[in-house]
Amino acid sequence: MPPIRLVVGLGNPGRRYAATRHNSGFWFVDALVAKLGVSMTHESRFVSEVGKTGDLRIARPSTYMNDSGRAVAALARFFGVSPGELLIVHDELDLRPGDAKLKQGGGVAGHNGLRDIQAQLGVSDFWRLRLGIGHPRDSALPEQDVVDYVLKPPRPEERDAIINAIERALAVWPEIARGDMERAMMSLHTKPPIKP
Repeated sequence: MPPIRLVVGLGNPGRRYAATRHNSGFWFVDALVAKLGVSMTHESRFVSEVGKTGDLRIARPSTYMNDSGRAVAALARFFGVSPGELLIVHDELDLRPGDAKLKQGGGVAGHNGLRDIQAQLGVSDFWRLRLGIGHPRDSALPEQDVVDYVLKPPRPEERDAIINAIERALAVWPEIARGDMERAMMSLHTKPPIKP
């Protein structure tokens, strides 16, 4: 597999959304740039904050979630990034907080950011790092609307679990970066042993 050349974390800009479940893609990007010592600058032609290290670019779109494809497509086209060299990091309702899964391609499962990226790129076979945030049906308020749920901060224990999943994803970042997705998935998808 080719190495990853573009990582885009999904979220909504602004302080109002910073701590919400929908912004966990931004949380990953923040942690990754801190780990790699990359500084981000706003680049209006890509409607994003962009950082660079070697051949890798890391981006946080300045658009709202539903318009993420505009930023992703501008970056991918300008730098000639193929779908196999693109990693989109996003929140995932169908995974519990604390779960993180890598996959290539697939549907959008109602995620408007992914839907817009697929529409703008015209393909779906890019890589995704899915960070579990849980579903409202499994929460203390099962009747809560999905939109309301994703735009609220997670409970403290959920946030801790999401941060833990981000840390586990960062631990396999070297494998992801060089395109060794099988090894990265084996490590990331294997549950750590429960401590006695």
